[in-house]
Amino acid sequence: MTGFRIALANLRYPETPDRSVTLAEQAIAQASSERASIICFPECFVPGYRGLGKSPPAPDLRFLQRAWSVIAAAAADANLTVILGTERVANGSLFASALVINPDGAFAGFQDKVQLDPSEESTYSHGSGRQVFQTGPLKFGIVICHEGWRYPETVRWAARNGAHVVFHPHFDVAEPGSYVPSTFADPANSFHEKAMLCRAAENTCYFASVNCASAGSATTSAVVRPDGTLLCCQPYGKEGLLIADIDLSAATGLLAARCRTA
Repeated sequence: MTGFRIALANLRYPETPDRSVTLAEQAIAQASSERASIICFPECFVPGYRGLGKSPPAPDLRFLQRAWSVIAAAAADANLTVILGTERVANGSLFASALVINPDGAFAGFQDKVQLDPSEESTYSHGSGRQVFQTGPLKFGIVICHEGWRYPETVRWAARNGAHVVFHPHFDVAEPGSYVPSTFADPANSFHEKAMLCRAAENTCYFASVNCASAGSATTSAVVRPDGTLLCCQPYGKEGLLIADIDLSAATGLLAARCRTA
């Protein structure tokens, strides 16, 4: 068994961009105190996701650069890896992205969201390319929200390229009149949590999905084992860190590797 402790930051949607940075710093410190080696934040947590009724201030490159610097310093102080759901501005375009920060505070790189939901195309630009990151013995990939739910090949690519865990930062809030779940992947729930189980089982990897905490949301944060069974999940609407101890030796990527494409 090769044990590794991960943390998912199931935090409330930040009231302001500055508050997103403060909440991230606090969560990083808490994850370190709970001996996690990596923490993942929800989609575009800094400065806050744009859409689904949320309207943070206009994109601000200088704010983002300051925020990333502050959070990188927190990562270095805590000596852990951070997957920061963020937006980024490049060449006049806005991307939904995830910034990976190493335990020494150095930037390992960005994973932009490649597959956008149609509702996002007026806000964000499509990214391109995928990569696998590494911290200590852990290799991991990142798929962001819509691309993890509806495009299984994004998760398979990471598993085929050695990822033990595919992290899935997403953002979901309750829609008016929608069903309010109380049990993970209940048949009455939306398809989304069942997709989490499938993404892990069909690729023999861990799937770690993180959402903001909000009342009535169709999804919560969860970690799924490589056999497609639930390891742990956060109670719906409850803010806090979800801590999980995973066994890297169980994430063989066997079924991903056996997939034949036309």
